[in-house]
Amino acid sequence: MKTFLLTVISLCSFASFSAETDPKDSQSSCNPSEGIQENDALRAVSPFDSYRFVFSPGGAGFVDRDGALGIKFGWDRRIRGDLIVGGRRLDGDAPPARAYMNSGYGDIGFQASYLVFPSPGCWEITGRIGDRSLTFTVLVERLGNGPEWKYPGIPPGGFWYQTTLEAGRSVPNPHD
Repeated sequence: MKTFLLTVISLCSFASFSAETDPKDSQSSCNPSEGIQENDALRAVSPFDSYRFVFSPGGAGFVDRDGALGIKFGWDRRIRGDLIVGGRRLDGDAPPARAYMNSGYGDIGFQASYLVFPSPGCWEITGRIGDRSLTFTVLVERLGNGPEWKYPGIPPGGFWYQTTLEAGRSVPNPHD
């Protein structure tokens, strides 16, 4: 029994040490933003208590057609203009983060969006109106298969459109 317990303790210690020192471990290398993120042009408030988004079965968010993870996210536009949102992964290679936006909110004030992350990891997200921008860091984690809601992608045209920082505003459905 004593040998068994020592083996278990040793294995647990090794696992903890390996996880903490692995350079690909986003949790240990990512410093997600905290609190309200704002400047004179934009304000962003995380839907959770932190900028750590955990996508889990039964949890918030969705899995997009291409396997990307998405979450509803609100913005307050303090200046007039089109909000363009996107991002880049800080701790590894991945396609750029994108946002699905709804054009039914006018050009100032509240703007609903879905932030869409192609993979788990540490992400830098930027919202931009004209030459003004707001940037913050998000830690994205996926447990199991992620949320049960499977989003079919944005409908072509209409009120919804996709943005990335690289392409600006794009109207076509990215999945067509």
